[in-house]
Amino acid sequence: MLAYVTLGSNDTDKACAFYDAVLGEMGAKQVFNNGRLYFYGTGPGAPMLAVGGPYDEKAATCGNGVMPAIAAPDNATVDKVYNKAIELGAQDEGAPGQRMPTFYGAYFRDPDGNKICICKLG
Repeated sequence: MLAYVTLGSNDTDKACAFYDAVLGEMGAKQVFNNGRLYFYGTGPGAPMLAVGGPYDEKAATCGNGVMPAIAAPDNATVDKVYNKAIELGAQDEGAPGQRMPTFYGAYFRDPDGNKICICKLG
């Protein structure tokens, strides 16, 4: 259902370096940009994550209660992505683990403070 989710950043160079490495752990890469937003995905037609400065050119802030969840193909990928994020300075918001019978997930905040979930459903 989702085409993409955008996360605001006050330092797009730092955000792109972070997401190049973190999302690279699951085979995603920067697929295009418009000079303001940088889109990451795994292939044509797949949902994407975008990072960049707000359109109104004001400071980017985190939304309280906003948390994109990125689907991983397996538990090992959840672990790998989470570990890479923490290695790169992300703030831990919940180590990888089984949360429900059909949900394995991990949580962290990126360098701009955006809360992210990496999870395996099913």
